[in-house]
Amino acid sequence: MIEIEGINKYYGKLHVLRDVSLSIDKGEIVSIVGKSGAGKTTLLQIMGTLDSPDSGVVKYDGVEVLKMRSRELSHFRNRNIGFVFQFHQLLPEFTTVENVAIPAMIGGTKQQEAMRRAMELLDFMGLSERAENKPSQLSGGERQRAAVARALINKPAVIFADEPSGSLDSQNKQELHRLFFRLRDELQQTFVIVTHDESLAGDTDRIIHMKDGAIVLPEHEEIIV
Repeated sequence: MIEIEGINKYYGKLHVLRDVSLSIDKGEIVSIVGKSGAGKTTLLQIMGTLDSPDSGVVKYDGVEVLKMRSRELSHFRNRNIGFVFQFHQLLPEFTTVENVAIPAMIGGTKQQEAMRRAMELLDFMGLSERAENKPSQLSGGERQRAAVARALINKPAVIFADEPSGSLDSQNKQELHRLFFRLRDELQQTFVIVTHDESLAGDTDRIIHMKDGAIVLPEHEEIIV
């Protein structure tokens, strides 16, 4: 579904990503792990079309998305990609259901339909009774579940998550992790997750290890010739 080929990224003289190639299949839950500065978040942003590489190709179903014009790419991103971040980034002045519905309305969905879809997702997340609450009235776990619902509103092909459980306590981490796998099992949702959480990484279908801007084998593995 997603293919990246020969991705290089520089910030000044700093070579942040070094000839990175990777493919993600539909319905996979893939984790990207590595020490701070390994290039994980930069890779996630390029795969999610939030940033551009200095060289290389990003393809979705064979289409080179970075060749799209700015407006076309923004529309593609809105319709095909969802994001979940460490801090939920819900808008404090809006209710939970409004926060979830906003990406759909930005994408051109009529308000009534967007709100209906948002309520369906909140019900799926066990948050229907919190629909009219503001983010400040939700627990940390509830805010992250609302953020996941917002990421799902446009039925994206893939959700990119950057340290999604980093700000949660142990119980809420476990609930969020179970939610990701439930979404994969019930909706065939694809996830690419940057994480330092070993328990989450260990449960994913595949772990991508990064070091110094490149994909590497984990230290305990050896290449067999």
